[in-house]
Amino acid sequence: MTPLSSLFTPGTLVSHPNRPDWGVGQVQSNIDGRITVNFPEEGKVVIDANRIELIPIFDT
Repeated sequence: MTPLSSLFTPGTLVSHPNRPDWGVGQVQSNIDGRITVNFPEEGKVVIDANRIELIPIFDT
C-alpha cells in the first residue's frame, strides 16, 4: 500500500489516471490498499493501490 492510498477513506473523491472517461468517483472502502470506488460512468471498481495511483479530487 502506498502512503497516499491510506488517505482514501470512504467519501473521498478520486479520478483514475488512465480512465478519465469514468468521471469523478467516490471511495466506498479501503481495505489493505484495495480501494473500492463507485465511478458514475463505470460503476463499482476495485483498485489495487500498489498498481494504480488514484488522483484525489479536492475541488469539484
